[in-house]
Amino acid sequence: MTEFVFYNGRMLLLSVQGQGCLYALLLFLGCVAAVALLQLALIGYRTKYKKLPAQKPKKPKREKEPVYFIVERKKKRSKTEYSEPKRIQFK
Repeated sequence: MTEFVFYNGRMLLLSVQGQGCLYALLLFLGCVAAVALLQLALIGYRTKYKKLPAQKPKKPKREKEPVYFIVERKKKRSKTEYSEPKRIQFK
């Protein structure tokens, strides 16, 4: 069975139809390669004359210094009784 398949595959490549398929495949791959190269050439041509913006010098990163907070404790009130709340009257 494998000899029959191999024989048919070999005969297909030797036939005119096999050669036509091979040429069509090579033509297709050649066109794909040509289009890819053309696109790369256009990208290169566009960037050839384009001026790049000047690069700003990078500032060295400073390590952040720790921030210290002064915290005061709340003093306890010695009073446990409160005065009457003030009333606000609106006009």
